[in-house]
Amino acid sequence: MIGTSLAFILNGRPVALPAGTSPTTSVLDWLRASGMTGTKEGCAEGDCGACTIVLEDADGTRTPINACLAMLGQMQGRAIRTVEGLRAPDGGAHPIQRAMAESDGTQCGFCTPGIVMTAWAHAREGGEVHEALAGNLCRCTGYRPILDVFATLADDGAAPPALPEPAPARFDAPGQVFHLPATLPELLALRAAHPRAWLLAGGTDLGLRVSDHREQPPAIICLLNVPELHRLEATPDAIEAGAAVPYARLLALFRREAGFGPYAGLLARLGSRQIRGLGTLGGNLGTASPIGDALPPLLALGASVTLASQAGTRTLPVADFLLGYRKNALAPGEVILSVTLPRPDPAALFACEKISKRHDQDIATVGAAMLLLLDAGLVVEARLAFGGVGPIAARASRTEAALLGRPFDEAAVNDAAEALMQDIAPLSDWRGTADYRRLVAQGVLRRLHLRATQPGLPADIMEVV
Repeated sequence: MIGTSLAFILNGRPVALPAGTSPTTSVLDWLRASGMTGTKEGCAEGDCGACTIVLEDADGTRTPINACLAMLGQMQGRAIRTVEGLRAPDGGAHPIQRAMAESDGTQCGFCTPGIVMTAWAHAREGGEVHEALAGNLCRCTGYRPILDVFATLADDGAAPPALPEPAPARFDAPGQVFHLPATLPELLALRAAHPRAWLLAGGTDLGLRVSDHREQPPAIICLLNVPELHRLEATPDAIEAGAAVPYARLLALFRREAGFGPYAGLLARLGSRQIRGLGTLGGNLGTASPIGDALPPLLALGASVTLASQAGTRTLPVADFLLGYRKNALAPGEVILSVTLPRPDPAALFACEKISKRHDQDIATVGAAMLLLLDAGLVVEARLAFGGVGPIAARASRTEAALLGRPFDEAAVNDAAEALMQDIAPLSDWRGTADYRRLVAQGVLRRLHLRATQPGLPADIMEVV
């Protein structure tokens, strides 16, 4: 590994930071300390979008991210743009900035820079406007004038940046070292030498420990430049996703691939576009949170995870990887290499559920993924997984047994709903009581039955509104 000065492109110009700059400083804190105060701090948790900036890729892709969660070390060799970097060709206000002002899309103005950056990315990337704005909170306008602006957006045609080839790097600061390997062997050697270092990919979870809790980890191994961890491939039998593939890429693939539509619908509600631009499937697995959005579908699909170390690789079912509350099966020296998601049978009933206080930008009270396969009217395969109802996301084995070999009718569903009460052990917290979670878990099972037997019946409030 070589020692280098942390360097990136900011608003089209190269920036090299002084030696000793803490690589775990949030991009937001550094921007504001450097005088670029257009980017705001609202929540420091990736919820409000006031800190939105945009990653610019060499292929022209624009990815909005939360500057409050991103660390300076993650910006090495990349290009970012802030609201100060938007200009019209004559040097005046950018057309998006002008449209926001002329349409009364801004009042107090605090949220406006983040919304402008979201709009600038959306103008090129496209997609559903509600989804684009889900990560930007505005308390003043009621969003209507902002939506009017989004309806007029046009890509400004700005050229993509020229980025350097990824290279190994190491950044030292008082009490800290930040490793950025560029090959898998480098990563595994570093992991063997530093088994207690943070493994950092998107940082949408670990970044919160820095931005909100002000932790200063002594050692970080960043996974962003290891090609094997960014591999994403659809085969006839499965989707193979590297551990550091951002949710945004995974969501785009799920939307194209038959059978993964329900999972795509769930991922579209995982955080915001800013969170999905950085967050990863490997990170959701590594944290082993019982309310991780992505975990119940992995269990229902029978997904497996491949782990790598200098001793080689091993593959195990996701169900065996999740050991307990925030505990996983990673051995010292191991990293998550990839996840394999088998394609669901085209005839299977597959549904992914997330019940939360808000539709967007919220943590699940109960998560579920259910996959049933019927043959001659009888349930021949049942894979039901739930999150938020116990210490880990897990399969509901008694519930599955109550369905197998029976018609998928109301009687079987009622028996399965009763069996579900033996499979789950929810707790009460501010998101919901234990009794509420039990009712919700039974409710999503009954909703699967309604979807299968009464496909014309509106089953989701969001579909009715």
